[in-house]
Amino acid sequence: MSGYKKMDFYIESFVNLLEEGLEIGKKLELKNNKAQVKHVVMAGLGGSGIGAEVVLNYLERSTPVPLVLSKDYFLPGFVNEETLVIVCSYSGNTEEALYVLQEAINKKATIVCITSGGKLQELARANDIDCILLPAGIPPRACIGCSFSQILFVLQQFALINDSFETEISNAVKLLSGELDTIKKDAAALAGKLQHKLPVIYSDQRIAAVATRWRQQFNENSKVLGWERPFPEMNHNELVGWRDKAEDLAVIFLHTGSELDRVSRRFEINRSVICNFTDNVYDIVAKGDSFLEKAIYLILLGDWTSWYLAELRGVDAVEVNVIDYLKNALNKG
Repeated sequence: MSGYKKMDFYIESFVNLLEEGLEIGKKLELKNNKAQVKHVVMAGLGGSGIGAEVVLNYLERSTPVPLVLSKDYFLPGFVNEETLVIVCSYSGNTEEALYVLQEAINKKATIVCITSGGKLQELARANDIDCILLPAGIPPRACIGCSFSQILFVLQQFALINDSFETEISNAVKLLSGELDTIKKDAAALAGKLQHKLPVIYSDQRIAAVATRWRQQFNENSKVLGWERPFPEMNHNELVGWRDKAEDLAVIFLHTGSELDRVSRRFEINRSVICNFTDNVYDIVAKGDSFLEKAIYLILLGDWTSWYLAELRGVDAVEVNVIDYLKNALNKG
């Protein structure tokens, strides 16, 4: 990690990476995009996999074929010659992703890899598999602006979606460029309220991936624990756990303004319940007109919040030494 810059440099580059992702995707020419696809599996973990979660939220109500996430060493049992498997590993050396790639090859699935290099690129080249190369030298979680759009371009080339996402991302670039100062100001203010607290993030299921991104960024950048849950699922279990005073918790409600009326009502009722047990309750409302604009806006706001919280805690937002320790220990057997 010593070769990396400070995390605020990469967060400042978020808009540029969105633009670079569009440029890479528009030039994409897949060799093996003629297969008849009946299901899609998107495989990836951590910073390499969160983009696939955003894509799933974005498309799960509209695609003509099922979209499934794989966050393990294995593919679902249904994978066969009619499955498109998109393997995402920024480093190209993610252990689980390499296992999944080999299984996809064995099952004769149509495969596309998204990476910056490593063993994934080598295996793709050796097996004549389409491979999209991302800009190298970035912490995986910081490349989301460039990486998630490649999944959309792949799906477009297989005629599973149209190109409307390009306009949404372009509009998000304009939105963020005009709102950057406000985003940073709001993020710094929220980070100040989260200091010495454990963050709990609640959202509509529609943007569950964004809530996950917030938690992941608090984990990796701010070096704090936390959790996230979506509505309405949270109301069928976790709400009962709000029973005792919990001033060490800070609850963040993520809103898009586009929630189903019944979900909006759940936000209101849950807020009234939770406020009985903690005064640290904050409502964050997305800006933008489309799903991707709002999701991208919230992602950048969460990224900046995690950075400011890291600064307040005096920790290095880039450093993930314990993950490196885990990988090294696994390599020793």
